[in-house]
Amino acid sequence: MTSPARPPAPVPASGPFDLGAIGAGLVFADSLGVLEEALRARGAAGTAVVQAPPGTGKTTLVPPLLANIAASTIAASNFATGAVREKGPRIVVTQPRRVAARSAARRLATLDGSRLGDRVGYTVRGERQAGSNTVIEFVTPGILLQRLLSDPGLEAVDAVILDEVHERGLETDLLLGMLAEVRQLRGDLTLVAMSATLDAPRFAALIGETETGGNDGGGPAPVVDCPSALYPLETSWAPPAVPRLDMRGVTRAFLDHVADTAAAAHSEALARDMNVDALVFLPGAWEVSHVAGRLRGRVGSGTEVLELHGQVSPEAQDRAVSGRDPGGPPRMIVSTGLAESSLTVPGVRLVIDAGLSREPRRDSARGMSGLVTVSCSRASADQRAGRAARQGPGQVVRCYDQKTFGAAPAHRTPEIAVADLTGAALVLACWGAPGGRGLALPDAPPQAAMDDAVEVLRELGAVEPDGHATDLGKTLARIPADPRLARALLDGAAAVGHRTAAEAVAVVAGDQRAPGADLTRLLNTLRAGKDPAARRWAEDVRRMEAIARQEATGVAPVHPDAPVTGAEAVGFVVALAFPDRVARRVPGQGPERYLLSSGTRAGLPAGSPLTGHEWLAVAEVSRAEGRDAAGTGAVIRSAAPLTADTAEAAARHLLAETVEAGFSQGRVTARRERRLGAIALSSTPVRPSVEEGRAAVARALEREGLGTIGWSMAADGLRRRLALLHRELGQPWPDVSDQALLGRLDEWLAPELEALAGGAATNRIDLADPLRRLLPWPEASRLGELAPEWLEVPSGSRVRIDYPDVADDGGRPVVAVKLQECFGWAATPRLAGERVPVLFHLLSPARRPLAVTDDLASFWSGPYAQVRAEMRGRYPKHPWPEDPWTAPATARTKRRM
Repeated sequence: MTSPARPPAPVPASGPFDLGAIGAGLVFADSLGVLEEALRARGAAGTAVVQAPPGTGKTTLVPPLLANIAASTIAASNFATGAVREKGPRIVVTQPRRVAARSAARRLATLDGSRLGDRVGYTVRGERQAGSNTVIEFVTPGILLQRLLSDPGLEAVDAVILDEVHERGLETDLLLGMLAEVRQLRGDLTLVAMSATLDAPRFAALIGETETGGNDGGGPAPVVDCPSALYPLETSWAPPAVPRLDMRGVTRAFLDHVADTAAAAHSEALARDMNVDALVFLPGAWEVSHVAGRLRGRVGSGTEVLELHGQVSPEAQDRAVSGRDPGGPPRMIVSTGLAESSLTVPGVRLVIDAGLSREPRRDSARGMSGLVTVSCSRASADQRAGRAARQGPGQVVRCYDQKTFGAAPAHRTPEIAVADLTGAALVLACWGAPGGRGLALPDAPPQAAMDDAVEVLRELGAVEPDGHATDLGKTLARIPADPRLARALLDGAAAVGHRTAAEAVAVVAGDQRAPGADLTRLLNTLRAGKDPAARRWAEDVRRMEAIARQEATGVAPVHPDAPVTGAEAVGFVVALAFPDRVARRVPGQGPERYLLSSGTRAGLPAGSPLTGHEWLAVAEVSRAEGRDAAGTGAVIRSAAPLTADTAEAAARHLLAETVEAGFSQGRVTARRERRLGAIALSSTPVRPSVEEGRAAVARALEREGLGTIGWSMAADGLRRRLALLHRELGQPWPDVSDQALLGRLDEWLAPELEALAGGAATNRIDLADPLRRLLPWPEASRLGELAPEWLEVPSGSRVRIDYPDVADDGGRPVVAVKLQECFGWAATPRLAGERVPVLFHLLSPARRPLAVTDDLASFWSGPYAQVRAEMRGRYPKHPWPEDPWTAPATARTKRRM
């Protein structure tokens, strides 16, 4: 007997989303059924990859579809179990940028006919428009990462949508791996990855079902495609006559070219249609401001010029991405990559693209990371161009040539491959996957970069020896800042106060550019509320101050010898975070050049108010891409002043006092040096110990070889003779190459090394006697026979034998002698046990070479006649007999004979 059917439990009071009304005119509306079927085919929840071009409406339509599916699933569960779930569905959607999250939430709320923050809301750092009844919440990836660390199961969430995964942001990549693990434990969590341009099969495999999760026994996630929504697009090329980039970054001449091209193209477009707005793409905020300023001077008051980048206020960002007011003037939006994806800016039918983007790069050799300007990828260029053809036929003007476009990389470099990984390493340690081990990430992090990041975390006390997070590490992960800044917040609060420490950390963690690299000036502007980002900064300060008051580091607080106030308080906190970036002005090299404790040299931007300060705490330093780097190759982006005392207190673990002994100009000298990392604090001459002297001599010999001591003529001659015997006869004749001798110093040079270490000068040491210690006995008694120093020639003269260089494997012993001294000599002498014939250089009376031979008999029988014919007239006083065999050998002239 079947039980009576229960009436279906009500859907949550908010009701379903009207997909027909929301999706009116959007291309992706035709793909909703395919996506729903793909998700429902896997049971109550599933995974999918949505691959849809820009402008199709995927960001607007997929979240309400998932909300409706979740609502029906809740209703079915209520019916089956008799229980009533109090909360309605919760869909979380990530957007890579704050402006995109706010814009997407506002648009969906408008189409839904609800108030922003009710059914549809958003949460970004320092700003929240959402509540307990919010069904669809747009967030940045960092917000969702924080939630995952505090609630690894996301128990109150029914579905997660990761949008714009093709951008390969570091946080989004981490979310892909972490949420795939959550899916293994929660088969009821729906996970969708969305992008305009995506390697779909690869991501489908990453987020697909596993044997332990899902309901179909495994396999990749289904891929749902959507046709392009773009209208016809005309592409024009406007290459500049000036370079786009030089050693100082983007050239002003190129920016002027972009502005002039944009003004002319927009004027032509308006002549055809007054409803055309323009979108200009540039790599960074400085370039946006420069071009926007020039445009305002070109287009006049009849056109509104708006800036869109991370440093303008949220209100200004929202105004830029909103449509033109009815009857309002034409608009030109000058933007960074913020508008490249996610956002559809109403009215834009013209795009002017500089073809540049700013991407993170890590310089491990100099301990720097930051943004550098590069040519944008072809995929990014296509995304930008597509902005012009979303709502009608459009035009893109590329301010470069087709060859440059073809040479650009196909896709943007994944951030995980080039960025500083310290923050990511802490997230992974807290997640239980140290270094990313066992996590299915789109790309594995570079091992060297991850090792460096984990080492930083160990120094902070954030990870255990096995790589998992400590309690302190979990606390640092809750602070919205780099782990080094988070630790500085906790350590510095006792010295400068909780409020001041929180302000310093918040200003460094923010994305506002310090004017002239002066952090204190930026901080004062934020305190006064004069910066557009002041509200968000103040919210960050409140959060960080609360954490600083609640948490303890478990270590003794850092206290400098004297109270720290004012600008130095900011510098002290920055130095606590980045002790390797404590910097001191380099004497004699200008007031703007500094040496960091890491050993890197960097310069302040021209005109910086920090110029001339003796000590700085540097928060950001990058390769010389900015307007100036004082010729050092690196530029200080933000810093605050320090004193010597606060610098030493903050970077106390880098303090070292050593005796540096060196060997130069033939003697050992030493100085006692006190250093803060690479920065010399003081240096005084001292007498080195014998051990220090011995080490200095060893270093010099290793670096410069035995030539540091010097080879006398006698020592060099003996060494060459031994080298020939070793080459021809082998053992027991010793190897006297540099490498062999340096490897046996204790066997033959120990007394002399002790003398040098004790202060003796090299001019008192002859290496000939030490070298004889290597002679083998009893074979040494034959040295004069096997490799004599001199050779007696028929004239009676004794001529020195010039042996080949030690490094010359094929060299021959040479005797340079006047030809007349060898008359009658038939048998060429041979050395090294008759193995090596002597090579004769037969000389003229003026000691110029006449012939080279190792076969005297052949020379007298042949070439001599030609030599005689050429030389007898030139040197008539010397004998040139027709028969050299019977002529007496002589060193004299004919008269003296």
